[in-house]
Amino acid sequence: MAGLFITFEGIDGSGKSTQARMLAEALGEAGHAVRSTREPGGSPGAEEIRRLVLEGDPDRWSAETEILLFTAARRDHLERVIEPALAADEVVVCDRFADSTRMYQGLRGPGLRDAVDALHRLMIRREPDLTFIIDMDPAKGHARAKGRGGHEERFEDFGAGLQEQMRAGFLALAEEFPDRCVVVDGDRAEGDVAADVTRIALERLA
Repeated sequence: MAGLFITFEGIDGSGKSTQARMLAEALGEAGHAVRSTREPGGSPGAEEIRRLVLEGDPDRWSAETEILLFTAARRDHLERVIEPALAADEVVVCDRFADSTRMYQGLRGPGLRDAVDALHRLMIRREPDLTFIIDMDPAKGHARAKGRGGHEERFEDFGAGLQEQMRAGFLALAEEFPDRCVVVDGDRAEGDVAADVTRIALERLA
């Protein structure tokens, strides 16, 4: 068995969390030791920061402040969960990672992507081995995300326009990191999407 760091990215409502869960279940059934986690969050300290960034009014924080908060949460998550699991040869399946910060904060103003990447190089220093970008029409994804209800809707409240910008950004990111990013059509039945994701992950693990 070998450790592998797998992440899921995409716009809100694209089905990332569902696909991450289904992949973790499939890899476990195939005999792999799997650690499922998420961002922001995944460790006790990072979960506290999650509540700060995902709840409240859209203008609660500036993009610059969000970059600092997300990076702090990610560092704690990395130290306490991700790196120990990989060192134990587990497969880590994570719902979002640094690519989400590159998009949701990095695209919201001049120079912000450079700031995200600079902090990432300084404090995180790790990229996933495999990233699934679940692609979906922004309007459909936004409607699905808003339809879930709940109190963690701060980014959904920015509106569908942000989701359109993020979708374009994620597709560009796949071109920027072709060795680890795989774009998967998320506008299909969950089982069909999961079948493609599982096949690709098992091929990489082999």
